[in-house]
Amino acid sequence: MKRLLLVAFLVPATCFAQLDGFIKKATEKVQSKTEKTQTKTSSKKTGSLLGSTDISAGLKEALQKGISEQVTKLTAVDGFYKNEAVKILFPEELQKVDKTLRSMGLSSLADEGIKVLNRAAEDAVKEATPIFVSAIKNMKFADAKNILLGNEDAATTYLQGATSTELYTKFNPVVKTSLSNVGADKVWEGIIKKYNTIPLVAKVNPDLNDYVTDKAMEGVFKMISVEEKKIRTDIGARTSPLLKKVFAMQD
Repeated sequence: MKRLLLVAFLVPATCFAQLDGFIKKATEKVQSKTEKTQTKTSSKKTGSLLGSTDISAGLKEALQKGISEQVTKLTAVDGFYKNEAVKILFPEELQKVDKTLRSMGLSSLADEGIKVLNRAAEDAVKEATPIFVSAIKNMKFADAKNILLGNEDAATTYLQGATSTELYTKFNPVVKTSLSNVGADKVWEGIIKKYNTIPLVAKVNPDLNDYVTDKAMEGVFKMISVEEKKIRTDIGARTSPLLKKVFAMQD
């Protein structure tokens, strides 16, 4: 009888002990989830507490950083010429010129023609920075917020819309001067003259100023978009406390 009572006593005690352990584990899990939720909520609140001044300043800093780094690279010697992403080749209507010259053993002349186009672009892009800086300074808070929460190339798209007309207007004469300064006009005069003397070919006389202007602008925006994507996706690229704080909102 005593043994039965002892067993009857121990069984509930064991069950209660197991139940107590289960409750403790469940409580710990709930507390852990609560802490994570509070952390996320706190992070969101921090983002929502950022003022318009912080957001605008952060976006402007990011744009200035991207422009400074990428434009500096493009304006260096071979900044265009040895960067396959933006290297300027013969315009489409002159691809036949390139092909014909190379087939005639004049590859060096064709290569020189490509090089001087890129040299002109490298020289002309130096004029772009002040225009970009002005566009950034005039950016409104609504623009900054749309960029921050927009697509991965939202800032680049904004700059294209805000600067393209002025860039082209100021870029084109600079390209013309640059082409002259690097001797592109003489090189291309020789190329075109040589090609036009070939029997049975259609004569060509391209407007290289417009072509190089368009390609130089295209190259600048392409490289700025590369930098923008890096800042958006690579936390290590956010090199200041303000950049880290602002771009945390879009993570």
